[in-house]
Amino acid sequence: MTSLKGKTVLLTGASRGLGVYIARNLAKEQATIVGVSRSKLSLDKVSDQIKAVGGKWISIPFDMTNVGELSNLATQIHEIAGPVDILINNAGVEMYRNFVDYSLAEIQSILTTNLVAAVEITRLLLPSMLERRSGHIVNIASVAGKKGIAYNSIYSASKAGLILWSDAIRQELAGTDVNISAICPGYISKVGMTVKTRVPVPQLAGISTPSDAANAVIKSIKYNRAEVIVNESPLTEALTKLMFAIGQLYPEIVDTIYRLIGVVKLNQIRAETWNSMEILPNQLKKQYTSAVSIDN
Repeated sequence: MTSLKGKTVLLTGASRGLGVYIARNLAKEQATIVGVSRSKLSLDKVSDQIKAVGGKWISIPFDMTNVGELSNLATQIHEIAGPVDILINNAGVEMYRNFVDYSLAEIQSILTTNLVAAVEITRLLLPSMLERRSGHIVNIASVAGKKGIAYNSIYSASKAGLILWSDAIRQELAGTDVNISAICPGYISKVGMTVKTRVPVPQLAGISTPSDAANAVIKSIKYNRAEVIVNESPLTEALTKLMFAIGQLYPEIVDTIYRLIGVVKLNQIRAETWNSMEILPNQLKKQYTSAVSIDN
C-alpha cells in the first residue's frame, strides 16, 4: 500500500466541486496539496478550509486551457513545492447540447480543458517521476467516457479519450514504478451539472456522492487501481461494469437501457434547461452560473 503522507500532490480544478472534496481527503492523508484553478478567491477559500484542519496547501491561480503556458506552470510548481509526486487531473467542464448546436469555441473549450490540458501537464511532469522511479497520475474521467451520452457528446468524447490515453500510458509505464489511474464516476450529487441544471437524476441510473468519488481517488493511489467506476453502491457499480461489458458486444442493447431508465430524456432536459439559461438577463445568468459552475 502506498502512503500519501508527505507527498506533493498537484490537484487541478481544485477550487470547486469535486476538487474540494479531493483536497480534503488529501489533507487527511497528510499530503502537501498544490491547488490550481482559475479563481484566486476560490482557491483562498479552499486554502482556509485545508489549513483549518492542519493540512498543507499551496495556491497557484492558473487557467488550464492556456496549454501553451503549462510549461511555465510546471516550472513554477517545481520552484515553489519541489518535484510533484502525484498528479490529479481533475479540471473539467461539461456542457449539454444537441450536437449540431455546439459552437466550435465550445467544442475546443471542452476538449482542451478535459483532455488536452491533462495530457500536456502529464507530459511535462512525467520525466521527473520516471527519473525518480516514483509517481502516480490520476485522471478524473467519467462513465460518460465508457458509453457515449446523448446531448453530451463532446464531453463523452473528451472523457473517452482520457480513459483510453490512460490505458495506453499505463502499458508504457509498466515496470517503471510510476502508475496511472482513471476514475469514472457516474452521476454525482451536490456538484456539477446535477446542481447546475437542477434536474433530478433517474433513480435507476444511480447517483453517488462527491465523497464517494474523492474516496475512490485516494484508494486508487494507495492500491494502484487502474480504473475505478464510482456509482451509488457496490451492486450498482457491478451492474454498471456488466452493462459496459455487454455494450462492447451489443451497443444497441445499452442504448435501449439508457432510454428505458431515463438517461437520454434527462440529458435532453438538461440541454433544454441550459439553453434556456442563456436567454436569461446577463446579470442574472452571471450570478447563477458563478454560484454553481464547474471551475478548472
